[in-house]
Amino acid sequence: MREVAVISLRRPDKLNALTVGMRRRLAALIREYGTGDRVRGIVLTGTGRAFSAGEDLAAPPTDFDGMRDSFESFHDVTRAVIETRVPVVAAVNGIAVGGASEITLCCDARIGVPETTYFQPENARGLTISNASSLLLPRIVRGHAMRMILGSERIDADEALRIGLLDEVVDRSALVDRAVETIHAWTPEGANTTALHVALLRPTLDEIERAFAREDAAADEAWHSGALTAGVQGFWDARSTPAAATTGGTR
Repeated sequence: MREVAVISLRRPDKLNALTVGMRRRLAALIREYGTGDRVRGIVLTGTGRAFSAGEDLAAPPTDFDGMRDSFESFHDVTRAVIETRVPVVAAVNGIAVGGASEITLCCDARIGVPETTYFQPENARGLTISNASSLLLPRIVRGHAMRMILGSERIDADEALRIGLLDEVVDRSALVDRAVETIHAWTPEGANTTALHVALLRPTLDEIERAFAREDAAADEAWHSGALTAGVQGFWDARSTPAAATTGGTR
C-alpha cells in the first residue's frame, strides 16, 4: 500500500492467536521487506476485532524442546524487527494479549483505535514474558511495566496513550492509513538517513539478546517447576466453567 508493506495476522476465528508456524512466517516476512529494497516501511496489524490473542493455547508445548521452540519463535519476531532498515509500525486494531502485545513493543510506533486493549495475563497462568519485553516494556512505560505484568491489568486505549504504550489513537477506519502516513513522514523522498536513525534509536541487538537469555532462563524455571503446565490447564479449566469470561488467548 503506497510503497509500504502491510502484514496482517489473519486468523479472526481464533482472535488471530499465533501458532509457532505463524510466528516463523511473520519473522520471515519482516526480514523480506525490512531490507528497504522494496518498501519504505512495514505496518503490522490484525484482521477482525482483535490484534491477536497471543499464543494459541489450544496447541501448547508438550515437552521442554517444544517450549524452547515456542519461545525462540517469539524472540525471532523481535530480532527480525530490530534488524530492519525501515520503520515498523504496529497498527493495533483491538485487544493485544501476551506475546502478541509484546511483539508490538519492538515496533517503532504503536497506533491504536478506541477498542485497543493491552493485556498481559502471564503471571497468573504460569507463563513468563518473552520477545525482549523485559527490556522493551520498561523502556517504553517505565514503572507501569510492573503493574502491567504482575497485576495483569487490562490497559485500555486511553490509558495506553497516557503512559506512552500507544503513540496515537485514531478511528478504526483510518488506522492503517495513519500507520502508512507515519512511515511516509519518517522516510522523506530523496536522500535521507532513516536507516541510520532507526538503528541508533532502537536497542542494540546485543541488549536484545541479553534480554532473551534472561527470559529463556525464567521460562526454563517455569517449565521445570510445573507452573507453566498447571497454568495452561488452569486456563482451560476456568473456561469450562459457566462463569468463565471469554477472553482471548494467552501470551
